[in-house]
Amino acid sequence: RTHYPNDAATELAIVAQEVDVAPTTGVTVQMPDHMAAIVASISSEARHSPHVNQRSGVSVRLSIANYETLVANATRRALRLGEPEAVPRVSDLDALGPSTAGKVEVEAFEEGRAEATLDHIVKAAVLTVFRQHCPMERFGGVLGDFDEGTVVHTGDDVASAEYVAVLESLPALRDAVLPLAGSETPAAVASAVELVLEGLHLSRRLNKDVAGSRAIYRGR
Repeated sequence: RTHYPNDAATELAIVAQEVDVAPTTGVTVQMPDHMAAIVASISSEARHSPHVNQRSGVSVRLSIANYETLVANATRRALRLGEPEAVPRVSDLDALGPSTAGKVEVEAFEEGRAEATLDHIVKAAVLTVFRQHCPMERFGGVLGDFDEGTVVHTGDDVASAEYVAVLESLPALRDAVLPLAGSETPAAVASAVELVLEGLHLSRRLNKDVAGSRAIYRGR
């Protein structure tokens, strides 16, 4: 019950109790509900993956390690960009490779299979949380803007203010994002924008081009 929780609420309660996140001077850390849910969903997906050795198990330690890694990556960005608030985003999930691989034994018999398996697990977790938090009927106007040529750039090194600027130019996206963000602080807005865009991409409503740590979302 404590090492292999059956539900996300229990998993996240244990994570909240056990995470060790040292405070950083000048930076406030905020973990959005949707990012915490993705952390729990990654562990759940791994527990049901046929490519993960279930004899070794996937314990709540995976969620704890991934939570701490997300916070560390978001804090690093805030310090580098001089932002007062660190809020994990979907683009921070790229940093979870080492923390996930260290807690999950992937049964890979060919080169690159382990990375592909972990990538599939993360994407499945993001899509699950997007569907739970974001009703698709909310995005009609957003998809219309992208069909007319809107392009949005994201990345774990993109300043939060750039996401706010995107919302100012796209009222439909703003209306869809703010209920998820729960706050109008730039860092919270950036996190919500990334979940919406990645969720729409994984739902096959937007195209996505990746170049290094940057992503470009455009209409289909």
